[in-house]
Amino acid sequence: MSKNLEVIGVTKKMLSEAIDKNTYWKNNLAPLPKSKAIWLVSNSRIQDDDYCGVMGYEDEKMISFIFMFPDFLNTSIKKENKIYWMISWWVHPTYKDTVLGTYIFNEALNLADKQIVIKSYAENVNAFYEKQPFTVIASRLRHTIFFSLDASMLIGRFRFLKSFRFILNKVDAFSQAVLNRINTSRYKNRTKGLVYDFISKIDNDTWEFIEPLCSNDLIYKTKEYINWHIDNNQYLQTPVVKLPYRSLQTGISDNIHIHSVKIIKENTIIGFLSYIINFNEFNVKYFLVKDESYYDICVDALIENFIKVKKTFIFTDDTKLSETIAKRYKTIFTHKVLKKGLAHNETGLDIESVDMLNRDGHFY
Repeated sequence: MSKNLEVIGVTKKMLSEAIDKNTYWKNNLAPLPKSKAIWLVSNSRIQDDDYCGVMGYEDEKMISFIFMFPDFLNTSIKKENKIYWMISWWVHPTYKDTVLGTYIFNEALNLADKQIVIKSYAENVNAFYEKQPFTVIASRLRHTIFFSLDASMLIGRFRFLKSFRFILNKVDAFSQAVLNRINTSRYKNRTKGLVYDFISKIDNDTWEFIEPLCSNDLIYKTKEYINWHIDNNQYLQTPVVKLPYRSLQTGISDNIHIHSVKIIKENTIIGFLSYIINFNEFNVKYFLVKDESYYDICVDALIENFIKVKKTFIFTDDTKLSETIAKRYKTIFTHKVLKKGLAHNETGLDIESVDMLNRDGHFY
């Protein structure tokens, strides 16, 4: 590394100024989409002097980035419940065998006063975290439920199949059409009495439904917070994919959007669903059900939404939801990966009482 190495802690105020000056979006690689940055600084929970990330530069080139920002635990001790999510930790491949990664990580820890929580982390840094003062606070399976062969996914995993893309696309389309027909016949009668009220903002009636269902979440939920969490402004749809920069964080696509919907039966809200679509992905953010008696029919509503938006796989950390979908509908297969949530020991989180739900820390 050269002598021109600089590590900068980025506060909310600094990020706001960077947005106004277009600071991070002038080169070919940005730490996060500008839309995501604008969305982030709109969060009233984040104060001007709170840190939103740490960046490493060498000769004005970004060579490392940690994306982080504060949130509030769902506790009664309001003065001591601030934690920082560490969303991602990136180091340029050229510098992966240097001390830069560890240095910037420790800088982030210190700036956050060690109040760090990590929803999940890549397996290649497992050995690193085992040596750090972090505790596993949640282990859960991440489910990817496929309703077609998904040619793009197969080619991504097995490059030698690229030559057979045309054939795979045909098989993919056929498998999806067959499963959609079978599954449509299953949900059609079940959802006949339902009404869907799509919303861009949580109103009072919806909040009255949501509030008790989120009362025991790891993260403290308010009406304002959920409106921020599901705000479409965090995503940027680009019909022509000729971008001046690529981003380390997801948020820009020719087809990316979040839909939020109240599931209504006989003029009563029985469920709330919020999901992100991005290319072929249907990513579940919120799945809330009034009580157990309505659970299956709300799953049926989810599948109807999934088929109507013509996606090929569902992504969720909710094991109960995944298993119920598999019982009630035809799928190709479900890929499961064990994910672990971590907390720095100085957060003082009681691992016996912590439950990190799918919607907690879901900032995709």
